[in-house]
Amino acid sequence: MPKTLSLHPDRLFPADAGTRAVARALYESVKDLPIISPHGHTDPAWFAHNKPFANAAELFITPDHYVFRMLYSQGVSLESLGVPTADGSPVETDGRKIWQCFADHYHLLRGTPSRLWLDSVFCEVFGLEQRLDSATADAYYDAINEQLATPAFRPRALFERFNIELLATTESPLDDLAHHQAIRDSGWGGRVITTYRPDAVTDPDYEGFVANLERFAELTGEDTTTWAGYLNAHRVRRAFFKHMGATATDHGHPSAATANLGQAEATALFDAVRGGRHTAQQAELFRAQMLTEMAGMSLEDGLVMQIHPGSFRNHNSAVFRRFGRDKGADIPAPTGYVQALKPLLDKYGNEPALEIILFTLDETSYSRELAPLAGHYPCLRLGPPWWFHDSPEGMRRFRQQATESAGFYNTAGFNDDTRAFLSIPARHDVARRMDCAFLAELVADHRLYEEEAAELAVELAYQLAKRAYRL
Repeated sequence: MPKTLSLHPDRLFPADAGTRAVARALYESVKDLPIISPHGHTDPAWFAHNKPFANAAELFITPDHYVFRMLYSQGVSLESLGVPTADGSPVETDGRKIWQCFADHYHLLRGTPSRLWLDSVFCEVFGLEQRLDSATADAYYDAINEQLATPAFRPRALFERFNIELLATTESPLDDLAHHQAIRDSGWGGRVITTYRPDAVTDPDYEGFVANLERFAELTGEDTTTWAGYLNAHRVRRAFFKHMGATATDHGHPSAATANLGQAEATALFDAVRGGRHTAQQAELFRAQMLTEMAGMSLEDGLVMQIHPGSFRNHNSAVFRRFGRDKGADIPAPTGYVQALKPLLDKYGNEPALEIILFTLDETSYSRELAPLAGHYPCLRLGPPWWFHDSPEGMRRFRQQATESAGFYNTAGFNDDTRAFLSIPARHDVARRMDCAFLAELVADHRLYEEEAAELAVELAYQLAKRAYRL
């Protein structure tokens, strides 16, 4: 017999009845607030062209490494899930077969945030009433596809239905932002903005780095064979991104290392990496110098700086060669911040006009390093838990370990950091529930007045992100 799919209204709230009642009341005051999604990876082409999503498999499985990485870990091939190969070699293209494979293995997601998000989407967005499993796979696939073909499930209609006030995508400096221009030209009122992600031209280990610098020169009209021209190219491109709506930059470096080199030393280092003659240590030093350079440019142009260090990206070399980037093999690594950020903070840390949002995959750094740093330096804010820690327990650990040193107001609210468009409201709902649960516990412990908790619930769900990203 098919099992009923239902979402308990008190999910993620405290078990204690009195504390749960406080959490429930706080949540009622914020659950319908507009969604601010200031950092993510949805495809701007969806909103530029507003075409129907193709089918359930292409929407939920093939592009979402949160989902397919777990199946891959249990021996399910990425080819069978329709994940495109780097060289265009064949993979499964029958959406129904892909969906059946997913349904057959849906139990693997038990206990994960992906299961929470997906069940929420299935129930609340598509109105499905039975749980997904092998037996219900066909019914799910047909019901989802039938709705995707209707105008109500076009990207812009869903954007409005989800009550999204703003959504930021993330693009390379080499992107022409044509989709963002098309959104502007369409006259549609939805606010979709870009974010400047310069890794392709700041990381010497990024594939095609030297060729990327040549393309960078073509786009900006600057001489990127010189250090001064290269920096000017960034300024030109940042100005273009800001003109197209960007309020932030994003930097996905392996570590949080920063540097403050003199002109001659920086020039020599740039010449080495541009010529491909650099060592691993020089590549790391160049990335470190570029974080400090980007901070200086943010002070000039007002773009908020986001630093996402500590991910060993594309750890599975075989998967990277066959399928390319972002296929679920980005693995957390220990990350130090106190010493790593000191060169940048020595130069810019006391600038209240500069805003740097720090993220981490190393939870051991919350109370030891990140919260004390953000609780002192005017330029620093803490981003929400990311990647593996964008989960109920990850959110709880973050609040428990960071709040006493950094407070609430040195954090940046919530961002969903997702490619999975339909999961955005579910992810924000989880964050709002967990924050309300945490605030309710502080009220129950008599560490917060209830009216203060009510004010903070709105800050955490909505206002902090608006201020942090200067929206």
